[in-house]
Amino acid sequence: MTQSGPRAKPLSVAYVMPVRNDARYLRTAVESIIAQKNPTGTQIVVAIGPSEDRTRDIANELAREFPLILVDNPSGSAPAALNIALLATSADVIVRVDAHSELEPGYTKLAVEIITETRASNVGGIMEARGHSSIQKAVAWAYGNFIGLGGGPIHTGGVAGPADTVYLGVFRRNDVLEVGGFNELLVRGQDWDLNARLRESGKVVWFDPRLTVGYYPRRDIVSLARQFLTTGTFRAYILLANPKRTRLKYLVPPTFVLSAVVAVIGFLARLNAWWLLPLFAYAAVVLGGAWLSKGLSLKSRIALMAVLPTMHVSWGLGFWRGVFTFRGRDNDVPLNTAAISVHS
Repeated sequence: MTQSGPRAKPLSVAYVMPVRNDARYLRTAVESIIAQKNPTGTQIVVAIGPSEDRTRDIANELAREFPLILVDNPSGSAPAALNIALLATSADVIVRVDAHSELEPGYTKLAVEIITETRASNVGGIMEARGHSSIQKAVAWAYGNFIGLGGGPIHTGGVAGPADTVYLGVFRRNDVLEVGGFNELLVRGQDWDLNARLRESGKVVWFDPRLTVGYYPRRDIVSLARQFLTTGTFRAYILLANPKRTRLKYLVPPTFVLSAVVAVIGFLARLNAWWLLPLFAYAAVVLGGAWLSKGLSLKSRIALMAVLPTMHVSWGLGFWRGVFTFRGRDNDVPLNTAAISVHS
C-alpha cells in the first residue's frame, strides 16, 4: 500500500462504517475488514446511530475483540456518520464499509494499488447483492438485473475506467474534505452526490470490476418499500438541485407511476380496457422476469413478482413525494455544501 515514486511512503488506511439497527450484519462486515490483513495501526471507525436492536451491544463486543474506534452519531443518518468518522481519523485513504456489506479478500490492497496507479480520488467496483431468505435472494437478483435497477457497471460489471459513481468507495480523505465531505441533507444518494462533486472539481472517480463487495439487501417487503420510497424522494432532490446530474434511468420509475395513474383514471372515466395496456405490459415484464430468472428457487421467483413492483412503485412514489416536498426549496442549502464543518 504505497504511493508511486522512488521515495514513496506507505499510504495510511482507515475504514469508516456508519451503523444503525444493523445487529444482524455488523459482525460479518467487521470480520471482512479484519480479514484484509491490514498493517498494524490501521484504524476502523464505527459511527453508531440510535438503534432499536443490539447494534450498540454487538459493537461493544467487537471492540473488545478487534481494534475498533466507536464514535456516536446522534442524528443516525448515514452521511452524518460518514463525516463524523472521516474526522475521527487522519489516514490518507478511507475505505467506506456499510454494515450490510462484506469485503472480498484482498479488496483493500487492490483498491490502494488502483488509486495509486490511476491517481483517482475515489475507486470502487461491483456491488454483489446476496441473500439468505427467499425474499432477500429475489431482491438481490433484482439489484443485479436490468429490469430491477436498470443495470449499470456497479451491478453488472464492465470495463475499468472513469465513472459517474462507484459502490461505497475507497477515496483520498483530503480530496473528500476539499469538496465538503458528504452532504448531510441526503439520507440517500450521498455517495452519488459526493462523486458528482469530485468529478465537477476536476478529480477522477474510477470503476474497476475487480473490486467486489458483497451486499445483503432488505429481507422483507415493508422495509424494502421504505428504503426505495426514501431513495426516490432524495433522487428528486438531487434532480431539483442540479438537473444536469440526472440520468435517464432514474426517471423511469416516476414515469411509470405517472403513466399508471393516468391509465387507471382513463379506464375509470371511459371504461375502456385499452387504457390499462401499460399496466398489462408491465405485469407481463414482471411475470416474464420472474419466470426466466436464473439461479432462483420457485419461492424466490414468486417473491420476485412482489419485489419488482415494490422497488419500482416505491421509488416512483418517493420521487413524486420529493418533487412536491423540495420544489421551490432546492436553493435553501446548495447541494454541494456539506455540513462537515459542524463536526470539526
